[in-house]
Amino acid sequence: MWDYTDKVMEHFHNPRNQGAITEKQEGEEIVTGEVGSIACGDALKLHLKIDEATKTIKDARFQTFGCASAIASSSALTELLKGRKVEEALKLTNKEIAESLGGLPEEKMHCSVMGQEALEAAIYTYKGIPLDNHEEDEGNLICRCFGVSDTKIKRIIRENNLTTAEQVTNYVKAGGGCSSCLPDIDDLLEEITTEKEKSIEVATTIATADRSSTAQTTKTLTNIQKITLIQQVIDREIRPVLAEDGGDLELFDIEGDLVKVILKGACNGCVSSTETLKIAIEATLKDRVLPTLTVESV
Repeated sequence: MWDYTDKVMEHFHNPRNQGAITEKQEGEEIVTGEVGSIACGDALKLHLKIDEATKTIKDARFQTFGCASAIASSSALTELLKGRKVEEALKLTNKEIAESLGGLPEEKMHCSVMGQEALEAAIYTYKGIPLDNHEEDEGNLICRCFGVSDTKIKRIIRENNLTTAEQVTNYVKAGGGCSSCLPDIDDLLEEITTEKEKSIEVATTIATADRSSTAQTTKTLTNIQKITLIQQVIDREIRPVLAEDGGDLELFDIEGDLVKVILKGACNGCVSSTETLKIAIEATLKDRVLPTLTVESV
């Protein structure tokens, strides 16, 4: 028997918001998202009533064929959706559905994914976007038993940080039928892992280059390098911060370790200009370029 949380069992024994939505008032729209199939073991119809003026989900109901996890996930989903804006609801993930239940056995995570997909289908219908235009339908079919594309599998791998084919099966059922697609799933896992490694490598390279460019010492930093670095830090880090309050500055001159700047906009004549020079400008330049620098306004 599966190790279900008390919340899962509560939603299973006392499901909220079962059934369809049949009544609406002027200014309301009812849409339905349907995923799964009885032949595959789980099916869900999610019904939403949306206020057209505020784009808010006023009511959410479900009709589910499936196990305790499927019913509990659908019930929890409807509770999470009520009162949410449509665009906010579209960001809801299967992880949030599972977390609202105190977690699901990993073998049953596909039930929370089914809820997320039904939600996406309903909102796509509301927006008038044909479901066959969904980006996941443009991918290559990997699992023929359950009709799962490579695009969908990669999305689920990324969103849930999956690392094994068994986990993929638990989340989207792919590989749970004839198993012939398991090698393809392994290839997708390797592809995602490679992507992550490259991203980390690029981020590390950028961080290293940035540190090396600003960690020059007085002995090795030429005057040209000093001027270039100071201008870069001003343009990239200091000016954007000042601009948030309507201020600005211009690099006027550099004499040794003395940096002369011209305060502009809201910074010019501001009662806090001295603090701005020392805290927002001088401290930043000392940290990013040289600890011996001082700044004055001209």
